[in-house]
Amino acid sequence: MQKNHGIGYAEYERNLEKRITIEQERDKEYQKSLEVSNEMERKIL
Repeated sequence: MQKNHGIGYAEYERNLEKRITIEQERDKEYQKSLEVSNEMERKIL
């Protein structure tokens, strides 16, 4: 948590705004990884 988002887990638990921001970032990263995965799959097949 600290390494990836610059915030410790205890602060993540306490601060709702930071938690929402981090979860939005995680969702964007996940969506991007799906796009990359799908693109690679299309190139292979």
